[in-house]
Amino acid sequence: MKKYWELFITFAKMGVLTFGGGMAMLPILQREVVENKHWADEEELTDYFAIGQCTPGIIAVNTATFIGQKLYGTVGGILATLGVVFPSLVIISLLAGLINNFADLAWVQNAFAGIQVCVCVLIFNAVVKLLKKSVVDKRTLVIFLLVLAGGCLLDVSPVVFVLLSALAGIVLKQLEVKRS
Repeated sequence: MKKYWELFITFAKMGVLTFGGGMAMLPILQREVVENKHWADEEELTDYFAIGQCTPGIIAVNTATFIGQKLYGTVGGILATLGVVFPSLVIISLLAGLINNFADLAWVQNAFAGIQVCVCVLIFNAVVKLLKKSVVDKRTLVIFLLVLAGGCLLDVSPVVFVLLSALAGIVLKQLEVKRS
């Protein structure tokens, strides 16, 4: 029972401390899951992020579900998901009744503007960490540059990029093996 409580509380803390949505939660997930709890390694977490981006829902919630499932099966997946969602549910329920009354106040608007900037920095830091761990050779650099260009120039679902990147990784690795 203690392990389930630890899982729930860990993800609940992440849920209550994260502003800016699922992408802003990535650096916190990385710190807690990889560095502090050792529930996954960097590569595994990157895989969860990629799969979470392709599946319906918020990437942080999907990642929490994957980690909980990996650790403690279906019950773990459900508890991790509830843990990460529960604080937001409570906070949003409280704010929904108040936000309309205070949204036009300058200090509230300024606070949200500051939070938005902070969230951008958190997402940027997560991207830099993932980039350092993911782009490790010429093959992954080519895939990265193609996806970056495609993401900037095309209006295509992330699922397409992930599937094409997986296919490119398989094909390029096979070509590399045949050459050696």
